[in-house]
Amino acid sequence: MDVMPLLLLVAGSAAVAGAARRTPVPGPLLLVATGLAAAYIPGVPDYTLDPHIVLPLLLPPLLHTAALESSYLDLRANLRPVALLSVGYVLFATVAVGYVAYLVVPDLPLAAALVLGAVVAPPDAVAATAIARRLRLPNRITTILQGESLVNDATAITAYKVAVAAAAGVGATWTDGIRAFAVAALGGIGVGVVLMIPLHWLRCRLRDAPLLENTLSLLIPFVAYQVAEEFGASGVLAVVVVALYLGHRSWQVDFETRLQEEAVWKMVSFVLESSVFALIGLQLPVVLRGLGEFSGVQAAWYAVLVFLVVVLTRFVWVFPATFLPRMLSERIRTREPGTNWKAPVIVGWAGMRGVVSLAIAFSIPVTVQDSGDGFPARNLVLFLTFTTVIGTLAVQGLTLPPLIRALRLPPRDVQGETLAEAQAQNEASRAAEQRLAELLEDERNALPGPLADRLRTVMERRRNAVWERLGTVHEATGESADDTYRRLAREMIDAERKVFVRLRDERRIDDEMMSVLLKRLDLEEAAAYREGAD
Repeated sequence: MDVMPLLLLVAGSAAVAGAARRTPVPGPLLLVATGLAAAYIPGVPDYTLDPHIVLPLLLPPLLHTAALESSYLDLRANLRPVALLSVGYVLFATVAVGYVAYLVVPDLPLAAALVLGAVVAPPDAVAATAIARRLRLPNRITTILQGESLVNDATAITAYKVAVAAAAGVGATWTDGIRAFAVAALGGIGVGVVLMIPLHWLRCRLRDAPLLENTLSLLIPFVAYQVAEEFGASGVLAVVVVALYLGHRSWQVDFETRLQEEAVWKMVSFVLESSVFALIGLQLPVVLRGLGEFSGVQAAWYAVLVFLVVVLTRFVWVFPATFLPRMLSERIRTREPGTNWKAPVIVGWAGMRGVVSLAIAFSIPVTVQDSGDGFPARNLVLFLTFTTVIGTLAVQGLTLPPLIRALRLPPRDVQGETLAEAQAQNEASRAAEQRLAELLEDERNALPGPLADRLRTVMERRRNAVWERLGTVHEATGESADDTYRRLAREMIDAERKVFVRLRDERRIDDEMMSVLLKRLDLEEAAAYREGAD
């Protein structure tokens, strides 16, 4: 097995993703553009997208890490708009795009057109949510985009399977489609519910074994996906349900495990997302080679039309889905915050497609099961999927940030969030202070005075740190007292680290002892860094 192409893909995409952070161009778009250019460089390996790798091996960890970072409570509070987008919109786009393609493309069967509709229906919200976080969009919009991206793939894959069955002459009906969708959805949720509690129980029992627990964490999304698929259910939903539960209960896991797990999944997510978007661009030669009987001008016209229909159908769905329920239900108006036309404009424009659409398209069977004939217009479907993905990433990906700035949405209330954080920390510190007093009353917990005072000082430090962020800054440095504290703490830690290295080099301590001492400093510096990041 030649691993060099894989190493080149990972290293190259990571380098481009790192460079993108220093440019105003969204990372996914720059990766796709680089992949497009690299596809025609002589000597670049052939990176044909294999759906048997992307769907079961890349999709589960990407969904898992996204769900871990999502808020179960926020998603539950926004369940209605999330469901309308991830289920309602995907089915609507499948039918709308498919029917337009059926009308425009000569001799294209309706079932094959619906396959195209299902393939391009699910938006990939990785780029959209990254932009939302960077521009500090209101939390509700970010939550809705995240929630949509977690579930819409399951809807699209199920709709795709039904459409393929109909196109292949298996005789699928609307009843069969509804039944298949219900089995996939309810089965996926059921598998997730069955797995989530024992998996969490096992995670909590693996205390003092963070390496083993993190190994389990890496296996969880693949286990959930494959178990659900074995039962004919939605592996996507199983992964999302398990990850949402584990993320919601992560506070019950050992602290060292949480620190390692966060670092591990950030690395995995970075590598996979970078590689996936680079793979999109690298598919251009494969797609063009298979275009077949369709001429360039004719195929380009179809591509523009499908792109426009994909963009327009999202707005056609988003605006009524935003305002009609509020007009018809007083309960919705009471329970959900008010909105205006700006929020649905952003949600409507944040409909970039991604690698899942391409992976589904490449999984279209080459031949029809019964007759053995070629799948109708398979090559054209691949081409239209590719152009739709590239078009949405380029057009919407580049224009979404300036659109958000132009609309001038109310910014997040950073001052209010910091005040709420300070109040929460103050309440927690009072509970910790009371608990410390109770513990010190027990003779078994007797401590020398300086050590007891140190516990109180650390607790007071946590209490005051957030309040200090609300205070004034130093005129010369522009730092708050808390910022200065963190900077000085890191300088002191760095001075200690250099001494430990010098003592090791002088053979006054060995490497094992230096590792122990450095690990202690690393944990303290990580704590200081997290306070700064927060």
